[in-house]
Amino acid sequence: MDISPITIPDVVVRRLPIYARSLAYLAEEGIESVSSQELGERIGVTAAQIRKDLSYFGEFGKQGIGYNVEYLLGHIRRILGLTDSWPVALVGAGQLGQAIARYEGFSTRGINIVGVFDNDPDKVGMDLGRLIVQSYAEMAKLIDNQHIRLAIVAVPASQAQQVVDQLVEHGVRGILNYAPIVVQVPDGVWVRHIDPVALLHSMTYYLAREEARSHVDQQ
Repeated sequence: MDISPITIPDVVVRRLPIYARSLAYLAEEGIESVSSQELGERIGVTAAQIRKDLSYFGEFGKQGIGYNVEYLLGHIRRILGLTDSWPVALVGAGQLGQAIARYEGFSTRGINIVGVFDNDPDKVGMDLGRLIVQSYAEMAKLIDNQHIRLAIVAVPASQAQQVVDQLVEHGVRGILNYAPIVVQVPDGVWVRHIDPVALLHSMTYYLAREEARSHVDQQ
């Protein structure tokens, strides 16, 4: 089946890695089959939503039997392009960048950070285990030689757009942005923003209202 990524809603694509992770846990637990209801309860998605999402890619389950865990996991991994390891460039070697570079969970899930870059002379040459921090001047060469299409940006907000522009210019097409700013990219480039402070603020909204209601109730 020839599936163009344009025909698949982005929200569905975002859920596929969650399905894959949950199925991997089930496989580790020795569970051979799972129903859409059981899978949904694990990840907070309705059974109907799971069936609808998977229907974009074919038929994987049998009514009354459910999904074969290994079979479905293998298909989702192929859909996500995880049959091979993806080389990734990491830009930013501050405290966050160093933590990302040392995180072992990437390599076990098909993501291989092959280069770390920073424009701070004090950080260039820093030993991060299997990686040495390089200067921005080396970035284009590595991206071209390693055919890198994915990058992680962990720089201050003031530098983020310039860094993203450089990455896109050199051929990067997927960017995970940790900088607390929404960066602009041309069509054909995918960006995911991770802003822990903004995410925490989205929860303080609810907590503040709970506390306000509690205060009113106590009066």
